[in-house]
Amino acid sequence: MRWLKFTASDKTSWGIVGGDQVIAVDGDPFGEWQRTSRTHPLAQVKIELPLIPRTFYCVGLNYLKHLKEAADKRGEVPAVPDRPEIGYRAQNALIAHEEEVVIPSFATDKIHYEGELVVVIGKKVKHLTKQNAMECVFGYTIGNDVSERSWQKADRSLWRSKNADTFKPMGPWIETEADLAKMQTIVRVNGKETNRFATADMIFGVVPFLVELTKYFTLWPGDVIWMGTDGASPDIKHGDVVEIDISGVGTLRNRFVREQRQDINLRRGPSHGR
Repeated sequence: MRWLKFTASDKTSWGIVGGDQVIAVDGDPFGEWQRTSRTHPLAQVKIELPLIPRTFYCVGLNYLKHLKEAADKRGEVPAVPDRPEIGYRAQNALIAHEEEVVIPSFATDKIHYEGELVVVIGKKVKHLTKQNAMECVFGYTIGNDVSERSWQKADRSLWRSKNADTFKPMGPWIETEADLAKMQTIVRVNGKETNRFATADMIFGVVPFLVELTKYFTLWPGDVIWMGTDGASPDIKHGDVVEIDISGVGTLRNRFVREQRQDINLRRGPSHGR
């Protein structure tokens, strides 16, 4: 089932995607809901963020190729992690499918994407085990982890390099029946394929992260975990369109635009002679 948050006729609601139509739903997928008689052509609705997570978890360096390329750039021998580790991202950075990633006017040209599988949590859980971890997974969506690499290199944290406004596209919907073992992640820039990898080919899969994370934190319905990426990105420039396709889930598409610096003319007040 594909759950979509959408706006049509000035009304925002949940819906279920069926072919090229959206069936509006009363309620939400994390509680009680029922289908309505209202339908809309998918092409004519505004696709919204599938959700705003209570907590926005993320995974870094979870694919061997990506790990090696990152180490090579630093002139280091790649160190494969021996346990799963979790980070965080900021809600303010989230934007929906087809919304624009805005590159700040003062950013460098080192703007990169990362196509990531996003795990959506469906119920409140803690202290999961290998045997029951996947019972809390509601479904999957897609994320684009945008980074300004010069800021990332210069700073002690990722506060601006990965969390600037619009740097986290997510969507277009939540797919509840996708088969992780069969997924391929394919990234295209302006229609040209730039990256392809088996989505499940992770150093640590979904289960180890769920088990490790819930040793310390309670997961809530609507929390998300971005699972990392493989490969590297070219420098993205103004006007580029990045599409991230994960088989069985869908395609997330966003255009990148560079913010225009607004010149501020400071006018002096009237001069007063002495």
